Amino acid sequence: MAGTLTTARGNLLHDLNQPTFDAKFNRRPFTIGHHLADHPLFALPRLIELSQALPEGRVEYNSGKLPVSQDPHATPRNGLSIADTIQRIEECNSWMVLKNVELDEEYSDLLNSCLAEVRQLSDHVSPGMKHRAGFIFISSPGSVTPYHIDPENNFLLQIRGNKIVHMFPQDDREILTEANLEGFFCGGHRNLPYETWYDQRSEQFVLNPGNGLHFPVAAPHWVQNGTEVSISFSITFQTKDSSDRKSLHRLNRQMRKWGLTPSNVGASPWRDRLKLGMVNGIRGLKRAVGVKEGK
Repeated sequence: MAGTLTTARGNLLHDLNQPTFDAKFNRRPFTIGHHLADHPLFALPRLIELSQALPEGRVEYNSGKLPVSQDPHATPRNGLSIADTIQRIEECNSWMVLKNVELDEEYSDLLNSCLAEVRQLSDHVSPGMKHRAGFIFISSPGSVTPYHIDPENNFLLQIRGNKIVHMFPQDDREILTEANLEGFFCGGHRNLPYETWYDQRSEQFVLNPGNGLHFPVAAPHWVQNGTEVSISFSITFQTKDSSDRKSLHRLNRQMRKWGLTPSNVGASPWRDRLKLGMVNGIRGLKRAVGVKEGK
């Protein structure tokens, strides 16, 4: 099957090492390499086939001519069908993401093969890889992905074309506030307001085919495509640590509604442990009375 492509060494990824994971995983971005640039699963005809097989809600696309700070409720459409967008991606000024590509068996095999290599190192830092998901981004030349945050541990693998990723520290509370995080983890949109002075806080990464980049959970970023069509494969997952972090932000939001002033997530490990005990107790009570857990 196409999804089981490996190199002579049997690796799909390279330039992964334990010291880098120990120092930076889910804390700071770092680069890796991969051998997927010529993989047949990323040819445009196969991606059209995938886009038509996925549930409609798993395909998101719009104009790629966007400002860095884009109101998510006013994102312009491109006026094309999904298939036409991919077929005309070179000139239609569009941005598209195919979500949860693991719903297709071949892409699932590829995703799991890549993440098996990551897990050998990530488990040493943050054990318990779960909720694996794959996303494929297909973008016209010059397209912009607005400033936003994401909820997963992510390795973005550049397949075709090139792009510049502008990444910001996940722990800089002058540009990413507790209110931003709590709103996002309680269901708010991924896009966030952007101010030009943030530029001085960014780290820039140029990604070409064969390059990969680690995105820590909720590290703010925006992306500028180069002069060619861009295809990227995002391999993502959660760990116990990232799931706990989401729970803590959601609890803090609720505590503020109760008129309390909770400690910021990560500011006090013992308080975080106490709050996680509260979260787990509430979940246990809900299960006991038959109440379904919210997303």
